[in-house]
Amino acid sequence: MASTGLKYQFARLSIAEKLIAINVIVFLVNRLVPFLMGTNPELIEQWFWLPKGLSEYISQPWSLVTYSFFHSTFGHIFWNMLLLYFSSRILLNLFGSRKFINIYFLGVILGGLVFVAAYNIFPAFTKVSSYLIGASAGVMAVLIFICTYIPNQEVRVFFFNIKLWYIGAFAVLIDLVQMPTGNAGGHLAHLGGALLGYLYARQLTKGNDIGEGFSKVLDGLGNMFKPKKQRKAPLKTVYKTKKTATKVKTSYTKDSHQKKIDTILDKISKSGYESLSKAEKDFLFKAGKED
Repeated sequence: MASTGLKYQFARLSIAEKLIAINVIVFLVNRLVPFLMGTNPELIEQWFWLPKGLSEYISQPWSLVTYSFFHSTFGHIFWNMLLLYFSSRILLNLFGSRKFINIYFLGVILGGLVFVAAYNIFPAFTKVSSYLIGASAGVMAVLIFICTYIPNQEVRVFFFNIKLWYIGAFAVLIDLVQMPTGNAGGHLAHLGGALLGYLYARQLTKGNDIGEGFSKVLDGLGNMFKPKKQRKAPLKTVYKTKKTATKVKTSYTKDSHQKKIDTILDKISKSGYESLSKAEKDFLFKAGKED
């Protein structure tokens, strides 16, 4: 019962909210498991953080993405997820989930690459032992994307309306100013993510989606893990005769399907989710997956 309800609630979340939920779960597991086992606090995250050394990175190449799911403190994850929540709402009002995934994870990747490159090139960092964790690069990519794509859009910040490009410029300036004072690696990753968000938005206004290739890679990876029957087959030419009756039947089925969903949602609003029967919960969960 409870697991079905959780699955349904998770399915209803936006892609950004799902990402936030995953980050929170990882944070809790990463904190509780080492504590309960009485072991090294870095027991889990050491396999997923992004090391600065090239030889270390080669031994765990997945860390170029996985580092973004780990956070050092409650404040670290709280501010990252809060900023991601509000900036993603604006982005998802403009574009779909696919674009959000491209911007966020390409920001994570570029932020990681900037971190590794800087710590192996600049003398100030070459002798410093460091690693990178946190979603900040992806969050900055999303934030700077919207600040670049709709720069004159105003948002409410406390008691004032502020244009988005002011917020973006301030965020970048803060990273530049704070870099010499500490956490240089984190600020470098932020700037890498910001650069991705800026370039993505500028190119998109010109009609170029620089994330198309990344989308195809993700589609290919996802297709590998699907059962053979569910994999996308090559397009084939099929000749079919028009059947008016079939179209009418399909339209009727869709209407009745939607009416059933509306009835169940009305029941939830009046009596709560637990008032649903198992069949109604299963039906609603399947409907959410189809959407």
